[in-house]
Amino acid sequence: MGGSRAIPVNDNRWAAAWRIARRDLSGRFRGLRLLLVCLFLGTGALAAIGTLTHTIESQLADRGREFLGGDIQIALWQRAPSTTEMAALERTGTVSTGIRMQAMARAGESAAPVELKAVDDRWPLYGTATLANGRKIGAPAGGQAWVAQGAADRLGLKPGDRFSVGTQTLTVGGILGEEPDRLGEGFQLGPTVIVNADLPARAGLTAPGAMYRTKTNIALPAAGSPQQASDALKAQFPDAGFDIKTRDNGAPGTDRFVGRMGEFLTLVGLAALVIAGIGIGGGVSSYLDARRQSIATLKILGATSGDIARVYALEIGIAALVGSAAGIIAGVAVTPLLEHALQGLLPVGTGIAFAPAPLPLALAYGLLVALVFAAPPLMRARHFPAMALMRARITPLTRDKKIWLPVSGGLLAIATLAMATARQPWLTAGFIGGAAAALALLAMLGGAIRTGAARVPRPRSPIARAALANLHRPGAATGTLVTALGFGLAAFVLLASVQTSIDGTITSRVPAQAPDYFVLDLPQAKAEAFTKLVKQVAPGSEIRTVPAMRGAILAYGPKDSQTRVASLGDNLPEGAWALRGERGLTYADEVPPGNTVTDGMWWGPMYQGPPEVSVDEDLAQAIGLKVGDYLTIGVLGVERQARVASLRRIDWQSMGFNYVLVFSPNTLRDVPHNLAATIRLPDNSDKRALLADLVRAFPSSSVIETGPVLAQARTLLGQVGVATLAAASVAVLAGLAVLLGAIAAARAQRTYDTVIMRVLGASRLQVLAMIMAEYAVLAMILALVALGLGLFVGWLVVTKLFEFEWVPDWAAVFGVLGAGLALVVAFALASALPLLSAKPARALRTL
Repeated sequence: MGGSRAIPVNDNRWAAAWRIARRDLSGRFRGLRLLLVCLFLGTGALAAIGTLTHTIESQLADRGREFLGGDIQIALWQRAPSTTEMAALERTGTVSTGIRMQAMARAGESAAPVELKAVDDRWPLYGTATLANGRKIGAPAGGQAWVAQGAADRLGLKPGDRFSVGTQTLTVGGILGEEPDRLGEGFQLGPTVIVNADLPARAGLTAPGAMYRTKTNIALPAAGSPQQASDALKAQFPDAGFDIKTRDNGAPGTDRFVGRMGEFLTLVGLAALVIAGIGIGGGVSSYLDARRQSIATLKILGATSGDIARVYALEIGIAALVGSAAGIIAGVAVTPLLEHALQGLLPVGTGIAFAPAPLPLALAYGLLVALVFAAPPLMRARHFPAMALMRARITPLTRDKKIWLPVSGGLLAIATLAMATARQPWLTAGFIGGAAAALALLAMLGGAIRTGAARVPRPRSPIARAALANLHRPGAATGTLVTALGFGLAAFVLLASVQTSIDGTITSRVPAQAPDYFVLDLPQAKAEAFTKLVKQVAPGSEIRTVPAMRGAILAYGPKDSQTRVASLGDNLPEGAWALRGERGLTYADEVPPGNTVTDGMWWGPMYQGPPEVSVDEDLAQAIGLKVGDYLTIGVLGVERQARVASLRRIDWQSMGFNYVLVFSPNTLRDVPHNLAATIRLPDNSDKRALLADLVRAFPSSSVIETGPVLAQARTLLGQVGVATLAAASVAVLAGLAVLLGAIAAARAQRTYDTVIMRVLGASRLQVLAMIMAEYAVLAMILALVALGLGLFVGWLVVTKLFEFEWVPDWAAVFGVLGAGLALVVAFALASALPLLSAKPARALRTL
């Protein structure tokens, strides 16, 4: 900038400022690269997350009827629509009815649980079903089946082979390729086998008490409204137990998952931007500090404080815009990699996706964060006389009283933007409050370290005394270092604790508590034979059987003023998921294992009083249910009422039979139902022999191995983890960039100290020891703070957001923290080495 001319008084000041900024701003953005990197990482993460989420949501919206199988779907447990109900459905539109249920497929000595999907001749109403060879298909002919590749692999089947389901033998008509309504079916405990609609009845799988689900899909006329048709059916049959979905929420579980995961990942991206913002502040401070002589020269030549602000605001603004734009381009470009990782789990494509809505949002976040963190150093540089600027190494710049205007305005804009686009405002508000609290805590800690360092007795060692003085001397970067290092190290601890807790819950506790087999649809009359067979094949096995049926909550509350669920429509209380459709029901004499009564009394064995029910305490809290209130349920089209006798806390991770509603036996014993069972085998038992014997002896029952189910769950969570870790890694990279920037800025500020010590006779080793001692003190203090902060936030994420058990791998957590501290020391050492070779005469001339 030595050739820059002063700004004429009557010239256009913005035009003149632009000429100076353009000359000063290198095409390689020398001095502002930390700002570029930080904004690149933050906006890139937000752009990738927003594009991916928007793409998936667009797919769900555009192909909703295909994923659902119709414009409307009515599901019923353990029964088909009655004649009256079917007549009403057929008046609504074109109807396709089928059955979904768990079953066992057998081929020779091999057996596998499958999701049996019985369809009629109108399936599919929307979309195209194909075999693996590309052939278009509809419902298979009687005696044939379309078999998913997973089932064919487990049973060793190929087209033309024969296998059995229930009491029927089927021929593999082809290997299933495209199943248009697969996503709407939800989570499966086995691969799909598609059969003709009459097969379940012929195979003896729909006897009274069997667990099956009838699904009726309806294609509406062109002008039909799914919501109006749904409302009309609910009004006509309010207590029929209809579980109705429309094409607007064809895959509601997927939609909720995508929305929540998208918001969580967005907050991770915002966290990366917040961390990056600290680096932006440090980078801008270093940049302006390096140009203090140029600023002083401009002021001597007549530039005003406003001129200085305009010149460097333009430079920083251009750099921020370039960094944000580059991040957005990279975020869009990396989206296909995330799509590839999530294929099979979510409806995503494999090409470059462009979603215009999230990109301006990412750009706005990036520029606002740049404003908030770049404004303080820029404002400090605008109001000082030339001589003060030239002596800034010795006389640090004071604060600008008007600094709160851009900072508070930017923070308010960020908070408003975040809350306006949030699906879960409480989560976003918690994040904003937590980030503000963490910044305030670290700022106070930085002040406390400076104050404490100034007050403690001076040590005898000159190196230790100099290192301690560096923490509180005028112009010391202690506050910036504490904030940057604290956030960076806390991010390391947070990531390690969350990842190891989730992995630990799945890989250690769940397999330890899970039974080896779940058995569904076990006839009551065969319970004794079932127990005898298991004990004979695997002596020492633990067997638990429970009655199993389905029903819907129709009303709840005080006996004379119950709230009808149908009257709530879609406005169900938060956390009242059990009010949606039908749920599993059971009855018991004793409190089920893994359950604890927290309020009220259990009825006990041989109870013969009025019907009673025990309710999950979380559901009771969500709907305001108390002991003494009443529940009305619908089972097989019949209403039954029971008094709430107790509330229970359920250990959902016990992997046993956990029911939200457990009734006294006299309430439901007369309902046609089968049993469900769990089998826990002793060590070294022959699982394959027991499975083969159970499938032969109980062909209408489904025997499910927990191992493959857990493996499938781990695969799904692993796919989700790819996206989560990708976003979290951005926060870590931003933290590393901040660490580098903060240490580099501190190196620039301590050049004067180093030179003076060298002139006074200090050796290079003593200078190096002083710098390392300073960082060692900071690292020890910040390690404790980062550990506490990172673990606290990690605990909130694991237990409150994911609702997993808090079981971090402490060795990994401390290892990651140690690696972070090692990085800090390594960066400090790397930044100190150039100081040792600085020429005192040259350095003193630049001060």
